[in-house]
Amino acid sequence: MNIKPFEGKSVLITGGTGSLGKTLTKKLLAGEYGFPSKIVIFSRDEAKQHYMRVSYSQVKNPTDEVIYDNFRRLLQFRIGDVRNYGSICSALRNMDIVVNAAALKQVPSCEYFPVEAGLTNVTGAANIVRGIEENDLPVETVVGVSTDKACLPVNAMGMTKAIQERVFIAGNITCPKTRFICVRYGNVLASRGSVIPHFHEQIKTGGPVTITTNDMTRFLLPLSHAVTTIANAVAFAKPGETYIPKIPAALITDVAKALIGDRIIEISIIGIRPGEKIHELMISLEEGVRAYERGDFYAIAPMLPELQQKENQKPRNRSYASNDDVMDFLSTLSLLKKHKLLIGDDRNDADEELLS
Repeated sequence: MNIKPFEGKSVLITGGTGSLGKTLTKKLLAGEYGFPSKIVIFSRDEAKQHYMRVSYSQVKNPTDEVIYDNFRRLLQFRIGDVRNYGSICSALRNMDIVVNAAALKQVPSCEYFPVEAGLTNVTGAANIVRGIEENDLPVETVVGVSTDKACLPVNAMGMTKAIQERVFIAGNITCPKTRFICVRYGNVLASRGSVIPHFHEQIKTGGPVTITTNDMTRFLLPLSHAVTTIANAVAFAKPGETYIPKIPAALITDVAKALIGDRIIEISIIGIRPGEKIHELMISLEEGVRAYERGDFYAIAPMLPELQQKENQKPRNRSYASNDDVMDFLSTLSLLKKHKLLIGDDRNDADEELLS
């Protein structure tokens, strides 16, 4: 389906220098979902912004002129932090669509620093809603980027992301002129800090490749599909809905074996890390009664009665877990090959920085 929800829109991407933000920017600049009138990359990482800016410049050697000319171009960069109310308020002005990809997302880090996770993942979201409400900003759509770990969360990262979802859903009540929606998905293939770059580094150094348990499963989502989920949510989601892609899942042991290939490298079982699940959930049993088919996606309807709309179909009525339908080894290998994630492949939609 050829959808163009970003056509002519001004788009703010918080955390825009991350894996998802960079892939979304690339596809928007290519017009895959419509050509935006402006894209603003908002993040607190000056170095990543610099390298991203230079990668899009038309000169071989970056100069101050490139930086200053940035604000007259389609692609703009702003230093700021979603934790800072004034900072995000300034960035929200004159925006049509906001994609909130800013996050603390590493499970162990969030376990050791849960307050920091809350400041970025919860307070950051609240600042966006508050900024739109208090300044009566004409933002059309806000997309909260969430994770499967927000579903029946057992770790600080998932808990803060679950609250972020609720903050945005409730935003539809306090800011009725703006549509707040969410997307939720699993392990993004090759994203920073995820399992595949970790396995690559272990393999390159001769191993061992460390796995928590033999039966651990994870949803596997290419970065391009993550962007497709956002685009479809922007195009079709009703206020308060959470969009979830239908994606494959695999045994982590099969992922490791596929990456190792013919190399003589040991696989070591090290046990569950703090806050980890053996299997991930995209939709809980409780959410299943509010989950509806949307083609290649599911949409979880909001709990708030003010936002509920009549559906012409029956809900899923069951959970959606990573161990529901697990790929075999050959299918896992094929998926990794398709997205050029085996060691030595020329990269496809993976972030070039992540696996270099």
